[in-house]
Amino acid sequence: IIKDLLFIMSRKHRNHKLEEQIAHQKNASELNLECQQLIDQDMELVAKQALRNNKTLITLNLSMNQIGEKGMQYLVDVLRTNTTLTTLDLSNNQIGDNGVQYLVDALLNNSTLTKLNLVDNQISSTGAKSLADLLQANKKLNNLEFYNNLIGDAGAQHLAIALQNNTTLPTIDLSNNQIGDFGAQYFADVLHNNTTLTTLNIIDNHVGDIGVQHLADALKNNTTLITLDLSVNSIGAIGAQHLADTLRNNKRLTKLILKHNNIGDTGTQYLTDALRTNKTLKILDLQYNGITAVGAQYFVDILQENTTLITLDLQYNKIADNVIQKMNDLLKKHNGENKKNDSNSLIMTCTMLL
Repeated sequence: IIKDLLFIMSRKHRNHKLEEQIAHQKNASELNLECQQLIDQDMELVAKQALRNNKTLITLNLSMNQIGEKGMQYLVDVLRTNTTLTTLDLSNNQIGDNGVQYLVDALLNNSTLTKLNLVDNQISSTGAKSLADLLQANKKLNNLEFYNNLIGDAGAQHLAIALQNNTTLPTIDLSNNQIGDFGAQYFADVLHNNTTLTTLNIIDNHVGDIGVQHLADALKNNTTLITLDLSVNSIGAIGAQHLADTLRNNKRLTKLILKHNNIGDTGTQYLTDALRTNKTLKILDLQYNGITAVGAQYFVDILQENTTLITLDLQYNKIADNVIQKMNDLLKKHNGENKKNDSNSLIMTCTMLL
């Protein structure tokens, strides 16, 4: 029995399909191992056969597998010395907080990797703290995808502190991360100081009207952020009022997405009043917001004054066809004027359905 156990322990893990795939793409710049049901032991094969001593591979996709913290240990041993890989996709695995810590330790001094995808990996505030340490030390990473995790307000605080003076990351997506109004306040602090962040996505969290107030106050004097997505955050008319106050002062934000909230006709009135003076916002998305013909009429009126807005999405609200047609006609006119004034402008169509 002991001999049998020793034999089993001494056997090396094999995955012939994986090994053949790696061998077939030996000199390729991209290796796509997405959705291959790979397990932790397979990462030892990836590390040794695909990454070690490889001078051509720049993109490695390991998304939608069954990689945990043990698999990360195999990978990071090679990542510490790898000088070629620029993109690593680990989305939809189970690396957890310990796996993130292993990865961060390997990347602290890495000067090659620029894009890291950790979407949906059961990462909590502890893992967020590790990533914050990475953002403070690593000056090359410029794309971090991190939505569908579990960082909460505490994790948001860790990341926000790291982003205060970060100069490499232009986009951060914290969608579906259990972030509430406190977490929003931490990112409001970021918007006061950070001059690199251009896109902030906090979709499907619990920001609410209070959290929106923090963000809106910070954006009044922010000159960097271009896109803000607060869809699915239980934002009502009061939150819309705070954002309207921002639109009266902010000269940079061009895209505001508020899908699946509850701003209603009253919130719509606040926003359209702000659009009388705002000359920056080009795209406004208010799908699923309980807007009726009353709120739509506010847009009909303002679109006759504001010629900057070129895309308005009011799908899945309660608006009559004739009102939709009026808004579409006005937006088409705006698109034509913007195209005439700017030959490089991107013309976008407006679709508004019942």
